[in-house]
Amino acid sequence: MTLTEHAARIEALRSDKDESFKIGMVSGNFNVVHPGHLRLLKFAADCCDYLVVTVNTDRRPGVLVPAELRLENIVAISYVDYAFLLDEDLPSAIDLIRPELVIKGKEHQDLHNPETEALSKYGGKLLFSSGDAVFSSIDLIRAESDPNKSLFNLNTSHNYLNRHQISSENFTDILDRFYEMNVLVVGDLIVDEYITCDVLGLSREDPTVVVTPVLEQKFIGGAGIVASHASGLGANTTYLTVCGDDQEATDSIGKFEEYGVNAKIARDASRPTTLKQRFRSSGKTLLRVSKLKQHAIDETLQDEIFELFKEQTDRLNLVIFSDFNYGVLPQSLVDRMISLCQEKGILMVADSQSSSQIGNISRFHDMLLLKPTEIEARLAIQDHDIGLVGVAEKLARKCNPSHILLTLGAEGTLIQTLHPGKSEWMTDRLPAFCDAPKDPAGAGDAMLVTASLALAAGATIWEAAYIGSVASGCQVATVGNRPLSVDSIRHELDIW
Repeated sequence: MTLTEHAARIEALRSDKDESFKIGMVSGNFNVVHPGHLRLLKFAADCCDYLVVTVNTDRRPGVLVPAELRLENIVAISYVDYAFLLDEDLPSAIDLIRPELVIKGKEHQDLHNPETEALSKYGGKLLFSSGDAVFSSIDLIRAESDPNKSLFNLNTSHNYLNRHQISSENFTDILDRFYEMNVLVVGDLIVDEYITCDVLGLSREDPTVVVTPVLEQKFIGGAGIVASHASGLGANTTYLTVCGDDQEATDSIGKFEEYGVNAKIARDASRPTTLKQRFRSSGKTLLRVSKLKQHAIDETLQDEIFELFKEQTDRLNLVIFSDFNYGVLPQSLVDRMISLCQEKGILMVADSQSSSQIGNISRFHDMLLLKPTEIEARLAIQDHDIGLVGVAEKLARKCNPSHILLTLGAEGTLIQTLHPGKSEWMTDRLPAFCDAPKDPAGAGDAMLVTASLALAAGATIWEAAYIGSVASGCQVATVGNRPLSVDSIRHELDIW
């Protein structure tokens, strides 16, 4: 759209408002949205009824990040009502949009401000935000872009690699074969919303911490992020799920298109799309709120899902069951899917999460890989006393997987597999690779999909576990679920 077209849209909004309606405008490069930007935008939003933000195009000085990415970051901020890329100078935009207010940081107050003349033509005002500390984001960009520095500062385990005679060439071949994989992910769709807050203080009425939201971000979660990871890692990925008839579902479909995931979605008007909100401050989660229904989908929907499943099976290398126990995978449907995969010789892996709900990972039998947490495994075998190796062996006897990755949080991962040609189990352990996790959510999903793809591509369980641990470390080193990149995994495995 041209500047004139953007101005016409904004003017149409103003036409049905009364005289007190105020449009505010903020402009900048916004290489990285840092706290100084957020405070400026909050101040601006508080001063007007409708906040317009113009993001400079790539031709402007000081730009380091592509324009579309910078615009996407600004659009995601809840204070911003309308944003667009501006190729012209700001006074030209002011002449056309005629905002009542233009807001800048206080560091500009004693400098020349070219907006002043344009505003004076019609009585607009130039405001400066309160004296919050402002810092440049350029140094952050350069540090994150340093090719000699690990993107996620992950550790390694040379002893493990030597023990299993694994070299970087092994990893190169495995990751290259990801692009040959046709993968189907089945399971619950979850939308994760992160609401970053500033703490205002302690309430005088009761001992409650009072916060104000600063930034709201939504991410694909649940089995949806498993499918998104698979696509980001190079696999040809289809995702099969059930969701509500709501905005979260609509937004998710758009994200799947962006991530290259072929989403096959059945709608169920009786359930909203699961939304999990995390209220965070200073890098810590203060409160979680989940909006969901947990009842199983009815038989009609099960038949619809199974028919969609059957349509995909002729070309599949791998099926990933990513079960969050919110009703998308009732046992009768799981049994039909497993039976069809066994008939067609399709590899299957499974994870069944039991954090705030109760699940049973042992209902997924004859899998190539199971990836439970210690608690999920103990729930499945109903034994909270035996040691970790005993837990894995007892789970294996119950549901007959080829391999088990038993995740232990900060203690890493226990790997359990049958010795080739023998009935005895082999066990090893990998430490957690990220010493300073920023957000533990999604670690298991990243490990599940990456290790599963590796196994399907012909890796040993030892190679697959290592690649999965690297993926898990990458995931917890950032806040919120973002699709894994095969290039990031390559970087961390040092195989460029």
